[in-house]
Parts: sequence; structure tokens; C-alpha cells
Amino acid sequence: MLDTAKMAEIIRAIAARMEAEKDFLTQLDNEIGDGDHGINLERGFKAVLEKLPEWENGDVGALLKGVGMQLVSHVGGASGPLYGTAFMKAGNTLKGKTEVTAVDFALAMDAAIGGIKMRGKSEAGEKTMLDALCPAYKELTEAVDAGAELKEALVKAVDAAKEGVEYTKTIIATKGRASYLGERSLGHQDPGATSSLYMLEEMVKCL
Repeated sequence: MLDTAKMAEIIRAIAARMEAEKDFLTQLDNEIGDGDHGINLERGFKAVLEKLPEWENGDVGALLKGVGMQLVSHVGGASGPLYGTAFMKAGNTLKGKTEVTAVDFALAMDAAIGGIKMRGKSEAGEKTMLDALCPAYKELTEAVDAGAELKEALVKAVDAAKEGVEYTKTIIATKGRASYLGERSLGHQDPGATSSLYMLEEMVKCL
């Protein structure tokens, strides 16, 4: 069951993963970006943890909206507004809900991806976090439509996100600072797609 307490557990797990992977994500970003992706996310989720107890007695939507606002306020670069918008859009979709079904989660993920596309003016195939999230969402919705429970659907989503991360090595960046490198971005793993994969993996572990 994905309720507010479980969502708070997931957020804590994501925060711990961002701290653990801080150096690797920053290394990936050093190769094609500003070199601050891991540092920024670690700082942002640390700020989220400070506020998290205030949201644990509310609904899932309010909790996710709070996470998004903290990320926007404390994460620099592009990833703060993008992830912040994603969490806030998901929170709006789940407003008033204290329990989240697989169908609810799919709707929230759709809204989150829509927020990223809007904020980043981007689509899948441009070497961004969308290259992990969009194929993950496709697998998730297909599984949910076939009657799968949330964890089962998310396992399929994680597999698709892993393939998406690998896919980013094969394409040239056309968005963000990595796009300045042109063909030299080829062969590099996108840090945003990688952090998105980590978030999905932590969700599966907690369910």
C-alpha cells in the first residue's frame, strides 16, 4: 500500500541514494555538463528531509508538493526546477489522497513528465532525464492497464529506465549545457537520466 507514510519512506530512501551517488552523478555531469548534478541533488534532498516531518500527517499530494517546493528552492542548475516541477505536478494530481493506487500513480507520473517537458521545453531523445522517465512510464502504464499491482508495474518501469540510461550513451545531446559539446557528448551517460533511474529504483525497494 502506498500511503503518506510509505511515500515519506520513499523520499527518505531517495535522499539517502542521492547522498550515496553524489560523487558518481557529479562525475557524469563533469563530463558533459556543469559538474554539479550530484552535489545539487544531495543538497536539495537534505533540505527536503528537514521539512519532511511537517508533511507526514497530511495527504500524499501535499507531501509531494512540499518536496517539489523544497527542490525548487534549494537545487541550483536545471535539475532543481525540473525535478521540483515534476514533484509539484505529481502532488497536484494526488491532492487529497491518503492512499495511492497503481492507476493514481500512473496519472501522477504522467503529470510529472508533462511538467518536465513544459519546464525544459524538451522531449525524449534529447539526452535528458526524459530518456529514462518516458520509457519507464510507457512500461508502467502498459503493466497497470494489464492489471498489474504498483510494485510489479514499477519493476518493469525500472527495467525500461535502465535501458533508457544506456540509450543516452548512443545519442547526441540537444538540450542543456551538454548540447554545447555536440558530437562530443556521444558515448556519455546522461546524469539526469541516471538520477531518475535511481529514484525509481528506490521506490521499488520501498514497496
